[in-house]
Formats: sequence, structure tokens, C-alpha cells
Amino acid sequence: MSLNTVFESNYKKLGFLTLDAETVEEINSDEYKAYIKVLYLPEDYLVTIDFKQYQTKSPSLFFINSNQYLQINEEGKKQGYFMYYNRDFYCVQIHDAEVACDGLLFNNIFEMPMTTLPDKEVLFIEGIFNQIQEEFVSPDSSQEEMIRTYLKQLIIKATRIWKIQQLGILNDEPSKEMDFFRDFSRLVEIHFRTKHTVADYADILGVAPKTLSNKFNRLELTQPNDIIKDRIILEAKRLLGYSALSVKEIAYQLGYEDPAYFNRLFTNKVGDTPSNFKKKYLQGKNVQLE
Repeated sequence: MSLNTVFESNYKKLGFLTLDAETVEEINSDEYKAYIKVLYLPEDYLVTIDFKQYQTKSPSLFFINSNQYLQINEEGKKQGYFMYYNRDFYCVQIHDAEVACDGLLFNNIFEMPMTTLPDKEVLFIEGIFNQIQEEFVSPDSSQEEMIRTYLKQLIIKATRIWKIQQLGILNDEPSKEMDFFRDFSRLVEIHFRTKHTVADYADILGVAPKTLSNKFNRLELTQPNDIIKDRIILEAKRLLGYSALSVKEIAYQLGYEDPAYFNRLFTNKVGDTPSNFKKKYLQGKNVQLE
């Protein structure tokens, strides 16, 4: 029998599910689409997040924002956990902290939602999920604060592991530089529908466009222009796959007054027209994000 428990108070909400056939079906529906989500999956799970598939070879965490698409395709033999919560429950905004709901795990230029757990961290992470479960078994007046504390521990620990796994040379950069890259990534997430050029973001960040590009060049990161365009294309794919909007309507939603220009951009990036992409996706073909 699965555990399905919810804390709810004054617009704050957090829910906890153990994974089984019934809860996986719920998760794969639109029921939790509006929430921030955390998945703990042992080995042999297969999940799709925004057109990319991830197979777990060892225990892993997934941090999925409310605007991302999630599908659990295959279950492993060992127990997995799923947590979902809204921004009212947990969203640190002080100095745009790394552990905020818009922090590194949820918003990064690498578009990597997966954190593979080193062996020595598995017991710690499983312990946090077990403690959260316990809070639902015997709640008291401090339940909300206790659950939030465990959630924050989980995010801090996962952020440290993720940085080691994903950032490489960036880990040696001063924190001010790291903040710059994160600011750029966050701004793209906020403005990609209306601001399409490197100059737009350089202006907000108070630097010259060349300076912005040079910062990425120096560390051999994906170019700012590609990051902007990739985010626009990802949203276009989401709308093509999961909405009833026409290609023309999607172009307008993404800030393109000329649908033909949007068509060319999409085709150049994806290798297929928006119409063909939609048709193939709806036929259930395995369309991957390039």
C-alpha cells in the first residue's frame, strides 16, 4: 500500500508519495503539474523530463520545476519517493540563494535535473525521506517547520553533489562569477518569451554583449545566444506536444510576430518543422531534445 500524505495550511502545501503502479499513474497525469517536484529513484527507473530520458543506474534525485514535463516510464524494483510542494511552502528568495526554489537544481544553464548520489550519501538521503514520512505518521505543532527543515537539508546536500558532478571548472570560479552565470540563466527563464538577443540580457546585467559572450567563451560554456534559443525551442516543444495551440499561436506566444521566421528558427534547431514535430510526437515517436 502506498503512502500518500499531504500537509496543507494557509496556501502552503507539501505532499509525499511512495511509488507504486497507482501513484506512478497519478504522477504521470496532470495532477501535480503546477507543483515543484522532488523524486528519489533507486536503480533501474526510466523517466522522461522535457523530451529527455534518464535511466538510473544507481540511486538518484530529480528536481523538477513546475513548468517542466515529467513522466515515469519504467519502475525499478526498489522503493522510490515523490514529493511535491508549492512556492508558499518553500521558496527562499534572500539573495536568490543557491537553495531557493529557483536555485541551481531547478534553474541552470546545463538543463540537468538529475543528481546521481555517491554511495556514501545514499543512507543520508534515504534517512531524510524516512524522517519526512515519520512526520506524517505522528504530526504535532512543529510538523510544518520540521518538514521544511528536512526539505532544505535535502536541497543543500543535493546542490553540493550536483555542483561537483556538473560544474567542473566552474567550481574553481569566484562566487561572484558563479552568481553572474546563474543570474543570466534566471533572466533567460523569466524573459525568453520577449527578449531574444544576447544584447537584451547584457543590457539587464549591465555589461556589453561582447563581455557577456566572452565570459562564456573563457570557460568553454554553451554560447549565450544558444542558451536563449534553446530555451525558446524547449518551450515551443512543450506547447506543440502538450497544448492545442496552432504553430502560429505558439509563435506569437513566444514573441515572434512573423510565424515564418519562427518556423525557420525551429526547423534549423530541431531538424524538423514545428508541424512535423507535433505530428511525430503525438504519434508517440521518441522525439529527443537535441
